[in-house]
Amino acid sequence: MTRIDAKFATLKEEGKKAFVAYVMAGDPDYDTSLEVVKGLPGAGVDIIELGLPFTDPMADGPTIQLAGQRALEAGMTLQRTLDLATEFRKGDDTTPIVLMGYYNPIYNRGVDRFLEDAKAAGIDGLIVVDLPPEEDEELCIPAQKAGLNFIRLATPTTDDKRLPKVLTNTSGFVYYVSITGITGAAAAQAAEVGPEVARIKAKTDLPVIVGFGIRTPEASREIASVADGAVVGSAIVAKLGEGDSPAKVLDFVKGLAEGAHSA
Repeated sequence: MTRIDAKFATLKEEGKKAFVAYVMAGDPDYDTSLEVVKGLPGAGVDIIELGLPFTDPMADGPTIQLAGQRALEAGMTLQRTLDLATEFRKGDDTTPIVLMGYYNPIYNRGVDRFLEDAKAAGIDGLIVVDLPPEEDEELCIPAQKAGLNFIRLATPTTDDKRLPKVLTNTSGFVYYVSITGITGAAAAQAAEVGPEVARIKAKTDLPVIVGFGIRTPEASREIASVADGAVVGSAIVAKLGEGDSPAKVLDFVKGLAEGAHSA
């Protein structure tokens, strides 16, 4: 059982929905980023999604693209991202960390070495948005063998024919992308998301967490009420981009987490 599995088991016992927060590792710099990440569990975050900065983030909107650029300009690398996770683990051995990014940096390091290093750093799961199920032998299956969850994205365009393929070899949870397009775009609508979540849950026992287009505590609560939890990324990253202090960012996150937990 991974930390992700254990977290969902605990939430189920407590009758609570999950709140997942995304932040870009190293944004706006290593020390600020580490301070924010360390503060997320205390702000009510159940699972941390840690963005891996990359030069060509095709699935990300302007907010997260800019965060990645800030991080890269501040000297963030794959190794520094793993160092940040290692540092976080010194004070927190229970909050799951999902590393979210693109395959190129992983491929450059070498899959076997990357998985060994990620496991040692305390990473629990991976979301690699540019590796489809057809490429499972590349990273997904080796990751599962190494004890990491491999989390797949389903979208509004994932039809009933495609869905079983997407769910094959997926573990930890399913990430449902509530809108078509890039991160930080339109607002998620619970009335539209609910039937889609039900459709996915009819095909899997895994929790279904919904992200994209959630910016307020109210939206967090509404989306969590029709799913197993909510993910917020761009709205949090935007606060860092505006120069808000870690304390101010974490206060904002606390409101979002309370929204999801009240669903």
